[in-house]
Amino acid sequence: MNQLIPLIPFLPLLGFAINGLYGRQMSKTAVGLIGSGTLLASFLLSVACFNTVSASGPIQTVLYNFITVDSLHVDFSFLVDQLSVWMMLIVTGVGFLIHVYSIGYMHDDAGFWKFFAYLNLFIFSMLLLVMGDNLVMLFFGWEGVGLCSYLLIGFWYDNREYGKAARKAFIMNRIGDLGLLLGIFLIFKTFGSLTYADIFARIETVNPDPAIVTAICLLLFVGAMGKSAQIPLYTWLPDATPVSALIHAATMVTAGIYLVARCHPLYNLSPDALNVVALVGLATSIFAALIGLRQNDIKKVLAYSTVSQLGLMFVALGMGAYVTAMFHVTTHAFFKALLFLGAGSVIHAMGGEQDIRNMGGLRKALPITFWIFLIGTFAISGFPLLAGFFSKDEIFANTFAAGGKWWWGFAGLGGLITAVYMCRLLFVTFFGEFRGTAEQRHHLHESPAVMTIPLIVLAVLSALGGFLNTPHFLHLGTSQWMAHFLEPVVQNTNLHHGGEPHHLPASTEWILMSVTTSLALLVMATAYWVYVVRRSLPATDVAQTGLTKVLANKFYVDEIYQFLFVRPLKKLPKSCTTMPTSGLLMVW
Repeated sequence: MNQLIPLIPFLPLLGFAINGLYGRQMSKTAVGLIGSGTLLASFLLSVACFNTVSASGPIQTVLYNFITVDSLHVDFSFLVDQLSVWMMLIVTGVGFLIHVYSIGYMHDDAGFWKFFAYLNLFIFSMLLLVMGDNLVMLFFGWEGVGLCSYLLIGFWYDNREYGKAARKAFIMNRIGDLGLLLGIFLIFKTFGSLTYADIFARIETVNPDPAIVTAICLLLFVGAMGKSAQIPLYTWLPDATPVSALIHAATMVTAGIYLVARCHPLYNLSPDALNVVALVGLATSIFAALIGLRQNDIKKVLAYSTVSQLGLMFVALGMGAYVTAMFHVTTHAFFKALLFLGAGSVIHAMGGEQDIRNMGGLRKALPITFWIFLIGTFAISGFPLLAGFFSKDEIFANTFAAGGKWWWGFAGLGGLITAVYMCRLLFVTFFGEFRGTAEQRHHLHESPAVMTIPLIVLAVLSALGGFLNTPHFLHLGTSQWMAHFLEPVVQNTNLHHGGEPHHLPASTEWILMSVTTSLALLVMATAYWVYVVRRSLPATDVAQTGLTKVLANKFYVDEIYQFLFVRPLKKLPKSCTTMPTSGLLMVW
C-alpha cells in the first residue's frame, strides 16, 4: 500500500500535465476522460487506504528529503491517518462527481481543456495539503489551491468583473497566508520541528509559554480565516463565478477547518484562542446569513450560505467539538456541492441567467433539477433525518454543552436564518409562474445525463450522509460511527473556557433537538406560505429601502474596503510619480 499512496495526488497532477500540454489538440471526450479518470483512480486508491487505515492504523510514506538546513529537516512524505484519509475521500469523491458534471456544463466552452487542467491541479494541491505529514507540505498545498482558485475564478478572463473577483480572492488569501506562515515560523522556533508527530509529542517536554501557544493558534487561525472565508476575509467567496464556486464548496474552503482540527492539540492548550475561533465563527455565521436573506443572484445566495455554514463549523471547533466540525464538513460537502451543481443546471437551462426574480415555475421544465435542489435545500435547512439535520444538531448540542444557552441560541439563530433564505431561493426559483423572457422559456430543458447523474448521487449522499454519525441517544446502528473512526487522531474535547469535558444527558439532547427542529419546520412552512401560497416576490432594486437595502448591498462591506484600502493604494503610484527625486530619497 505504501508504494501506491503517492499515486493518489500524482494521478490528478498527471491529468493536469496531459490536458495542459496536449488538451488543445485532443477531443473534448478525451480531455474529460483523462481529467475525470485520473481522479476516479485516486478515489479508488483512497478507498483502499481507508480500508487499510481502518484495519491496521496510519500509514506513513517518505519519498525523499525535501529540505535540510541546520536543524530544519523536512521530508516530502505523506501521512495517511484517520483524519487525512477522511478528507481524501471527500476531496476525490465529490471532486470526481464535479469533474463528470463539468463535462456537460463546459461542453461548449472553448477553454474546455484548460478548465479540466485547472481542476486537476486544484485536486492535486488539495490532496497535498491534507496528505502531507508536516506543515511545509501543507503550506505548499495551501498555496496551490490559492493559485487554482485564482485561475478558476478568473477563468473567463475577458470578463472584467471575473478578473476583479480573481484578484480579490488572490489578495485576500495572501493576507491570511501571511498569518499562517508566521504561525509556522513560530511553531518551528518553539518546538524545533514542523512535522505533526514531533510537534505534538514535544508539547509536554517543551512546556511552551501559554502566550506563545495562543499566538501560534491565532496566527494559524488567520490563515484559516482567509481560506475558509471568515470575517473580515470573507468577501472574495461570493464573487466566485458559478463554475469555480462548485469545487470551493467541497475542498478549498474546508482547508481552514482541517488545519484547526489537525492542530487541535495546540488549540486545547489555549482557551483564549478557542474563544476567538468561536466568536469569529458565530459572527460570520449570523452576518453572512443575514446578507443571504436579500440576495437574488442564485450563486451569491449559495456563496453566502457557504460562508455562514463555515462559520458554524468554526463555532464547533471553538467549542472543542473537532469531530463535530468534521462531520459538518462532510455533510456540507454533499449538500452544498449538490446545490451549486443544481444552480449550475438552472443557469445552464436559463441561458446564463442568475437572478431568481427572472425565473419561477422551473420545476415543470427541470423536474430532476427541482427534486435534487429540494433535497439539498431541506438538508441544509435541517429537515429531519437528512444529512444537515444530524450534523447541525450535533453542533448545537455541543455548543449548548460547552458554551451555554446564549451560545446555543445565537448559533441556532444562524441555522434558522439559513432555512429562511434557502427556502426563499427554492420557492421563488421553482414555483409560481415563469418570469423570464420568451427566448429563455423556449431554451428551457433538463440537463443531460452527464450532469444529472452526479446530481442524483449527491442527492442520495445529502439524504443519507447524516447516518455516518447519528447521536448516541437515538440508539441506531451508526451511532457516533464517524467519531469512533476518527478517535485515534481527533476527539471532541469540549474544553471551551478551559473546563472539563461537558456531556449532556439524553433528555436534554432530545429537548434541544425538538426545539431546533420545530423552529426549522415552522420557518420552512412560513416561507412556503409567503412565496408559494401568497406568491410574494423579492423586491426590485429600486423598491428596496431601509434594512432591506442594507442587506441587499451586503452591509456595504465591499464599498468600505474600497474606500479604506483600494482607493488609497490606487492613488499611491500617482503620488510617487509626481514626487520629486529628493522626496523619493527621503521616503527611501
